[in-house]
Amino acid sequence: MRTASLFAFLLVFALSASAQTGVSGVVKDASGGVVAGAAVIARGPSGSEQQTVTGPDGKFSFGSVPSGATIVVRASGFAEKSQPAAASLDVELAPANLFESVSVTATRTEQRLGDVPANVSVIDKEQIRQSPAVVADDVLRQAPTFSLFRRTSSLSSHPTSQGVSLRGIGPSGVSRSLVLIDGIPFNDPFGGWVYWTRVPLENVDRIELVEGSNSSLYGNYAMGGVINVQSTRPRRRTAELRTQYGNLGSPKADFAVSDVWGKFAASLDGSAFKTDGFPIVIANERGPIDNNASVKYRNFNLRADYSPSTRVNGFVRGGYFHEERDNGKFSTFDGTEEGNDTTWKNVAGGVRVTLPDYSDLQARVFYDDETFHSNFLAVPNLTTRAIGRMTLLQEVPTTGLGAMVQWSKALSTRYLFSAGADFRHVDGASHEQALDATQGLTVTTLRESGGTQLISGGFVQGQLWLHPKVSLTLSARLDNWKNSDGHNLETAVATGLPTANNRTLPDKSDTAVSPRAAVLYRVSDKVSAFGSISSGFRAPTLNELYRQFRVGTILTLANDQLGRERLVGGELGINVAPIEGLTYRSSWYDNRVENPVANVTVTGAAATALSTACAAAGTICQQRQNLGRTRIAGWQNDVEYRVNRDWRVGAGYLFNSAKVREFVANPALVGLYLPQVPKHRGSVNVAYSNPKVITATLSAFFYGRQFDDDLNVRTKPGETTPGLPAYGTVEISALREIGRNLDLFFGVQNLFDKEYYVGFAPTTIGTPRLVNGGLRVRWSGR
Repeated sequence: MRTASLFAFLLVFALSASAQTGVSGVVKDASGGVVAGAAVIARGPSGSEQQTVTGPDGKFSFGSVPSGATIVVRASGFAEKSQPAAASLDVELAPANLFESVSVTATRTEQRLGDVPANVSVIDKEQIRQSPAVVADDVLRQAPTFSLFRRTSSLSSHPTSQGVSLRGIGPSGVSRSLVLIDGIPFNDPFGGWVYWTRVPLENVDRIELVEGSNSSLYGNYAMGGVINVQSTRPRRRTAELRTQYGNLGSPKADFAVSDVWGKFAASLDGSAFKTDGFPIVIANERGPIDNNASVKYRNFNLRADYSPSTRVNGFVRGGYFHEERDNGKFSTFDGTEEGNDTTWKNVAGGVRVTLPDYSDLQARVFYDDETFHSNFLAVPNLTTRAIGRMTLLQEVPTTGLGAMVQWSKALSTRYLFSAGADFRHVDGASHEQALDATQGLTVTTLRESGGTQLISGGFVQGQLWLHPKVSLTLSARLDNWKNSDGHNLETAVATGLPTANNRTLPDKSDTAVSPRAAVLYRVSDKVSAFGSISSGFRAPTLNELYRQFRVGTILTLANDQLGRERLVGGELGINVAPIEGLTYRSSWYDNRVENPVANVTVTGAAATALSTACAAAGTICQQRQNLGRTRIAGWQNDVEYRVNRDWRVGAGYLFNSAKVREFVANPALVGLYLPQVPKHRGSVNVAYSNPKVITATLSAFFYGRQFDDDLNVRTKPGETTPGLPAYGTVEISALREIGRNLDLFFGVQNLFDKEYYVGFAPTTIGTPRLVNGGLRVRWSGR
């Protein structure tokens, strides 16, 4: 009996051992280069999953996987690859088409776009490399859904007007979309706008745009969507240097170096740029006070990775950014340029661990330290523009601290569960010196307005395949935020006494629940459809609550009584791939926003009651207010056709109707269009890529008429039709590889030097023709 029992035990042990096998391998692209950071899944016949991530050398391994398992590899910019498990694997990834590309943003997990029930646009490394753009926002304009508050590049616009809007959700200087770099918030902690010059384009692997509310996963700012910039992982003994020079006195240099030493990897990247700039006021309105708007900046980032095993990866990263801008005019009394400068230092760290039950755990922490200076110029006579005087000096120091943790587990091939929590604490204030209304040389009022804001929340998400053709995604998030230590401390310099506006503000807190439900239906291998309904929110920023600013004759006041914005929206979409290489996507969306914060024109006694500065001659006074209700509905289309290995053609079109639906305080606004949202936007792109010959692109962009003000009446002098007229631009680029390690490139933005309007009072214009050319040098070793 004992012998029989021992034999049975040994037999079971042997069978168990034979049912498990170790797997290791390396993931490469078609050129043989390793792919770091790829998600590798070992999927057993029963549906159980193990997951790991390739290291900086592209390698991965599993201690044991069930017999008959399948290895699935997902990486940004590549099509998903599946193959049977083996002791040693070489996995070669092919470039992805529109639906095969992998998204990590829409569901906070790696998934093929064809399996994601949302509208996601991806701009990959090759598209970035082929673009003639100098800054990231000009690259992102390839997506018709993307826009900044005003229709101009960050090369010439004030940082506070660089808030991003996707699909026209509440355009303003404050973003209604969350911007991330490698999953870490990138929006300005005080104001929500985005410093696009901080994005190190030469070290970007891809940019994902989730074009729909994602508050159910990301909370605040994600009400209107998410943009995630993913950096290139460190590679073994690599270095790239890109130098270029353009018209308008515009040199630029970018570099990126990295290396891998066993379990440790490090990278350093940086960029520096300056331009002599260009006038931003139209020629026939330009006066003696007007000169060139210009910018110069430098940006450096250092990252270190450590992977003690294939189950554990940690990183730490630090960055430094400094930017200086002249805003195109100066004081005629002391020659001071209207301008601004920013210094931003940041540090972040994180870890990703595959736990013993093969679930995935991620955690990150980050800290920001920023100081922003700005001054503002008043122009008493807009006709002659002969006199300019300073009105306000600002310094805005801000610190921010945040952290997040996320856990996910594939319970089977049919069900994926994830949950997480995060918080962000921001402390900031606007230190202001108001100047006299005669020459702008004497400080008349001292003001400090600011406070602290703490936002924290948690989410859960479940993805279930109800049928091989049908998936259901449910997610929900609970957020709480609190504004504390709010104050507006104002002193009259002449008397040394507090003014009538001097006050401390009571603490305010609120909560929001943001649910989302989405369904994906695979009609066939070539057609799929999806639909979703969701709710999102955005809490007002410290900037909206406490900081005022001026643009020309328009003074915009803060409002410490602002409440949260709330969005309820739905979307229906279809994805079609009728023939090999051709993909088409179309979606209809309808978003209703309650209490959106907008700049509302106030007049008469109401304006004077808000601020004595509103009574100054020629001043148009606005205040940030919750606007009642708006509706933003539209139809989005994207098509891409890979004609063959060398040729690719793409196009996009967006119809967008954004109107005020309710506003009790000013019923005259009901039925009017939201400012800065054109009804029509489109783009066309043709690319040819043959390294033996040339890589070249031709792109055209079209923007329809849009209004410059909430009343829809502002008009360029001499014209009768209100609004900023429609316009189109063309850009080209060309790149030629000279051997293995050298590229020569050339690019032109706004090829035909189209003059287009950005705003009125005065009439300002966008970026003129920009020509640049240079070389990229690469070094690599083993």
